[in-house]
Amino acid sequence: MLVKNYTKTKKKCRVTFKYPNQEHADSAMLAGEFNGWSTIDTPMKKLKDGTFSVTISLLSGYSYAFRYILDGNTWVNDPEADKYAANEHGESNSLLIL
Repeated sequence: MLVKNYTKTKKKCRVTFKYPNQEHADSAMLAGEFNGWSTIDTPMKKLKDGTFSVTISLLSGYSYAFRYILDGNTWVNDPEADKYAANEHGESNSLLIL
């Protein structure tokens, strides 16, 4: 799930990425165009209800491809992404549209 909070000028948006974690993973990372698809730079916090969450600030007016990485090796999409787009690995990426 994506929660978007735009600044007053609408130039930036604080986006909270929430993953429901039906897989019962122990850890999750957020990887995407905004962090060079890093598998370690954006860790997500595991909440008491078992879901994962992280908030980052991004420039408005763009779309960003992203995925979640569960337990260091399983790449999954956000079930409530704005859109999805094919990637070069024969799978799809989640898209965030700001």
